[in-house]
Amino acid sequence: MIDRGKFNLLGVQVDAVDYEGAVARIMTATEQREPYGVSALAVHGVMTGVLDEEHRYRLNHLELVAPDGQPVRWGINWLHRTGLASRVYGPQLMLEVCRACAERGFAIALFGGSDELLEKLHQRLVERFPGLHIAAAIPSKFRTLRAEEKQALVEQLQNSGARLVFVGLGCPRQEVWAFEFKEALRMPVIAVGAAFNFHAGRLSQAPSWMQRAGLEWLYRLGCEPRRLWRRYVFLNPYYLWLLMCQRLKLRRFPTDNGRPPQREILPG
Repeated sequence: MIDRGKFNLLGVQVDAVDYEGAVARIMTATEQREPYGVSALAVHGVMTGVLDEEHRYRLNHLELVAPDGQPVRWGINWLHRTGLASRVYGPQLMLEVCRACAERGFAIALFGGSDELLEKLHQRLVERFPGLHIAAAIPSKFRTLRAEEKQALVEQLQNSGARLVFVGLGCPRQEVWAFEFKEALRMPVIAVGAAFNFHAGRLSQAPSWMQRAGLEWLYRLGCEPRRLWRRYVFLNPYYLWLLMCQRLKLRRFPTDNGRPPQREILPG
């Protein structure tokens, strides 16, 4: 098990963990009923924090930020010699946590996407993990929630018997959700990005060789070019440039200069 703590990647605190270390921390928080925000960040997620002071504050106040993308793993290895041999891919982390919950008898909740997506995801997860209990599957309203809707949602999740909740709203909305809801829910809130669509069979995943080579972004660009081209064409080269600046100490990237959000945002 690897769990070496947090390291500064362009001002975003990323945890040098493997799957076993990440799952162990999440299960401890589940057992102790602690508020615990989790995200697995690829380059886009890191750069969202770099470019937005309020979002950087949110990310740096999540308890676990795992290196989802290979370039993120390479970045903290290059800057800090963390020696991570593999990334912690969000969709795979979701499966590992589901397996651990099934073994321990912890119920889970799913939040995000449509009713149709959640129905298919529910079916596939319980087929894969027969002992897994999904206590709630709540679709997104695809808009910002009102304060009273947040309270109703918190009560619904707490009363369901779920001990943790997976959130699939896309980056950065799901990280905002984890930050805004974790204290009220007092349970792990795990942002898993496209995992809902992958595990429900709605999107295909990149071949393993492309994932190992850090080319998953290219595969996803080919699948969804109109939605993703700006993200990859502009942010990937900028990430590499800033990584070089941090390595050569041409620019400082403090982790304590994020700005607390001026108002609560409740994506739902």
